[in-house]
Amino acid sequence: MELDGQQLTLEEVARVARGGEAVGLAAAARARMEAARAAVERIVAESRVVYGVNTGFGKLSDVTVPADELRELQLNLVRSHACGLGAPLSTEETRAMMLLRANVLAKGFSGARAVVAETLLLMLGRGVHPVVPELGSVGASGDLAPLAHLALCCAGEGEAFYQGERMPGGEALRRADIEPLTLEAKEGLALLNGTQALTAVGALALERAQRLARTADVSGAMSLEALKGTPAAFDERIHLARPHRGQVESAAHLRELMLDSEIRASHLEGDPRVQDAYSLRCMPQVHGAARDAFAHARQVTEVETGGATDNPLVFAETGEVVSGGNFHGAPLALAFDYSSIALVHLGNIVERRIDRLVNPDKNEGLPAFLTARAGVESGYMVPQIVAVALLNECKVLAHPASTDNLPTDGGKEDHVSMGMTAALKLRRIIENIERVVSIELLAAAEGLEHRAPLKPGRGARLAYERVRAHAPRLTRDRPLSDDIERVAAALRRGEFDV
Repeated sequence: MELDGQQLTLEEVARVARGGEAVGLAAAARARMEAARAAVERIVAESRVVYGVNTGFGKLSDVTVPADELRELQLNLVRSHACGLGAPLSTEETRAMMLLRANVLAKGFSGARAVVAETLLLMLGRGVHPVVPELGSVGASGDLAPLAHLALCCAGEGEAFYQGERMPGGEALRRADIEPLTLEAKEGLALLNGTQALTAVGALALERAQRLARTADVSGAMSLEALKGTPAAFDERIHLARPHRGQVESAAHLRELMLDSEIRASHLEGDPRVQDAYSLRCMPQVHGAARDAFAHARQVTEVETGGATDNPLVFAETGEVVSGGNFHGAPLALAFDYSSIALVHLGNIVERRIDRLVNPDKNEGLPAFLTARAGVESGYMVPQIVAVALLNECKVLAHPASTDNLPTDGGKEDHVSMGMTAALKLRRIIENIERVVSIELLAAAEGLEHRAPLKPGRGARLAYERVRAHAPRLTRDRPLSDDIERVAAALRRGEFDV
């Protein structure tokens, strides 16, 4: 991949984050960066006072800094802002952040030398991953604390992970044969201002969310088959009469999953039920609404991947340096909060189907809790309880982070987005709902065992076989934690994309 400041898809971000694609700087991007850099150097040479170039920052923007202290100013900025707390971001999230920050610099509005972006890409290519604590960003003026930890490592300070070991950043660069950056005027700020931490976390979470919405169709189709439900509610005419895109797509997917179902054929005649419970009948409407929420969030996020989020911006054509607020994370914070709410809706309907599979009052003649020895054995009783516990946490986390605001930096930054909080809780909700859907996959597969020798539709059958590749049939009680985690890991790898 050649970076030139272009928009990146979620899939492109994920491929680089997982180490599957090399990245370089496009020649056109290098030329743009050097043109903007020349504008910054003219400002320094002419001793013009410009925010971010030769002034203090935030509330201290009215303090002018002499030319012989500009390098110290930039390094002090990075050191002072590297105040993040808590567990480090994952390697994937850190790599995504490095990619996105390099891409912002490649747009040529930052006033940084090309070597700054090239150093980030060298670190990415050679596996030097800065230790970036996940707590401490309010999402305006961007992700200052997380990005400061990234910048500190570029300058040979801070900490990094390299070849599986946590070590001082300078040592990691030395071992990887990368020259530490000496930050020139504006370059510390160019590395700090922006939304790349929250965008990285949110982009990777959204990529998982879109997969999860499709997998919920798969687990739902398996449940419908095990419960001898009717696919009549997925009739294309119904959904074209209310043509929300996600709803139409989900209904089509469910029809495809149930093609050639022997189970459905067995109860097609004489079935007294006209319609199923909402958790079965309304899958397209609920799963589809979640799909649409994620599609909107994806659009916002992909715009952000190619957006200039610095302040101030350098316009090389005129030599102007203009202050603005592109670092504000409001678009992302709102999109991530919306996605979190959509995920909880998805989890809620999945859990209700799990209950129908295990509850002897609702499960259409399946054994109580899907065990042939109810009483002596508990079968799938507790996985449904676990799903409820996971959902409770998700419901608490679904409260919007973006509705909060506390002024920072002496009131200079008096409205902030809380976008990083929105991204982090979205990631946590994703993890929980992946496990809830995995519980449905396991319970539905168990339910299908009791409909044998009749087979479900082609797609549901394929999903059943993939469940069985990771978890055997429950012939007697056993701890199911490992089964759930194995299936959840397979879900994340895309094994249930059928």
